[in-house]
Amino acid sequence: MGAVPLNGVLRPLSLALAMAALFAAPAPAATAAAATGAAATGAATAASLPGTAAEDRGVALAARRAAARGIDFGSCPLDEELPDAARCGTVKVPLDYAHPRATQLSLTVSRIRATGPRSSRQGALLYNPGGPGASGLGFPAYASVAAFRKAAAAYDFVGYAPRGVDRSRPLSCQDPAAFAKAPTNFPVHPSAAFKRKIVKRARAYARGCARSTGRALRHYTTLNNARDLDVLRAALGEKRLNFVGASYGTYFGAVYATLFPRHVRRMVFDSVVDPDPRQIWYRSNLKQSLAFERRWRDWRRWVARYDEVYHLGDTSAKVLASYNKARRRLARHPAGGQVGTAQLQDAYQRTVYNDAYWDPSAHALAAYLGGDPEPLVTLAAPDPAAAVSEENGNAVYTAVQCNDAPWPRRWARWNRDNTALARRAPFETWDNAAMNLPCAYWSAPHRRPLTVGPRGGAGRGTLPPVLLLAAERDAATPYEGAKELRRRLPGSSLVTERKAGTHGLWGGPNACVNRHVDTYLLTGRTPGRSASCASRALPEPTVWSAPGPGAEPEPETEPAAGAAYG
Repeated sequence: MGAVPLNGVLRPLSLALAMAALFAAPAPAATAAAATGAAATGAATAASLPGTAAEDRGVALAARRAAARGIDFGSCPLDEELPDAARCGTVKVPLDYAHPRATQLSLTVSRIRATGPRSSRQGALLYNPGGPGASGLGFPAYASVAAFRKAAAAYDFVGYAPRGVDRSRPLSCQDPAAFAKAPTNFPVHPSAAFKRKIVKRARAYARGCARSTGRALRHYTTLNNARDLDVLRAALGEKRLNFVGASYGTYFGAVYATLFPRHVRRMVFDSVVDPDPRQIWYRSNLKQSLAFERRWRDWRRWVARYDEVYHLGDTSAKVLASYNKARRRLARHPAGGQVGTAQLQDAYQRTVYNDAYWDPSAHALAAYLGGDPEPLVTLAAPDPAAAVSEENGNAVYTAVQCNDAPWPRRWARWNRDNTALARRAPFETWDNAAMNLPCAYWSAPHRRPLTVGPRGGAGRGTLPPVLLLAAERDAATPYEGAKELRRRLPGSSLVTERKAGTHGLWGGPNACVNRHVDTYLLTGRTPGRSASCASRALPEPTVWSAPGPGAEPEPETEPAAGAAYG
């Protein structure tokens, strides 16, 4: 396991890309005194929380119960592949905080104890990798990675699967086999006939979510994710929360900070979602598609710089022509019977999220156009073993985003906005629109997003300083979102990786970024309102043997598995 960023993305990478998680406290059976103390803060402020009075009381009640019970940690499931020292357990949270004694959900939690001396320990550090729909259960595995060792010496590393995700009563909207069907084709500029298919599929998917989940569907929201996080805090016996959120994890972390400012100790927001309620989520996705186009050009320019290695063209336009040549060929004859244009799109979106994919993606494209499809099949073909996980992640993503905010109900609005945008940003626009279109036909109520930022009221308290991390050319969460969150959270500090675009910074190769995170987590000090870190070095091409008849080129080095959630 290399030192790679703990990445998360705002949305799945289309339909077929697998999601992979990158990224002294009280004993498991907390004493009654510790449990009562940990829950007291929640009880004190619940009455002034936004939402209905019943939901406010429900949060306080759930936190008190969780604090009293603690977490009965035991062995972790073998297929999580966690270290032997990691332990797993469950925490019960209400499905509906307005009725906290009714249906309960069990959230699966993982933990590995801090490695440093007891005198230097600072409690539990909870991690969420984003999505929505991604699981952080793998987080304890990073305690042994060099980039995280200082934090792991001071903190228990705690991961969990949010409501509806993975082992935490997983949501499903569609048969996983149908969801992962391949090969499939998706045009960059769909025809009117293909758009009718998009609408039909979106309606069917929304019906599937409603049919499989029923009235419970409305309770999968960012607000409830934030409330669940406070129950987890209490269950761990923590009076105040230490939290790292990536991508979407920054948004519901910011919602948590708005709801529970007195419960916050330290928070790191890595690759920041724009919390402006006017952007959540329809406009956010339009902006994301535009940012993807810029980052897609970054990859093409880099490939063109090494034309003597890849032979895909010595300009960005020529590299794009090579990519489009592959698209046309795959539309007629899928590679290996598994990779059509939709699978190609999924695979090459990874270049937008992480520089680690730049070289292998260029080599796979060059090999395919040179007559050897195997590297492209390896890169882009869906893994049948991941179908259930991918369908679950997509279901949670859709449920949370559709429930969180108003969406246009008229197809004419979607068609007008995305047709215009695709003229400027063709790479991701229609794929992104199709991913989110079920929200136009959603059966559960659309909520109004919470306004993130300080709120008045008795017992509110002041939010401690929080640390924001952002790459200047990040496409999944454009940089403007980090500046907006800094504006909304007084005292927050923004660390910018200049001229870089990898999504997910902590634990990556930028030592400057990692030093700021370590300093903040260990001491609470931030670098003031802002700090800059020079960009990480761009990748260097690896040397592959030239493709020949029957040959399967192999890189000399493998890329770090730091790709985003999908």
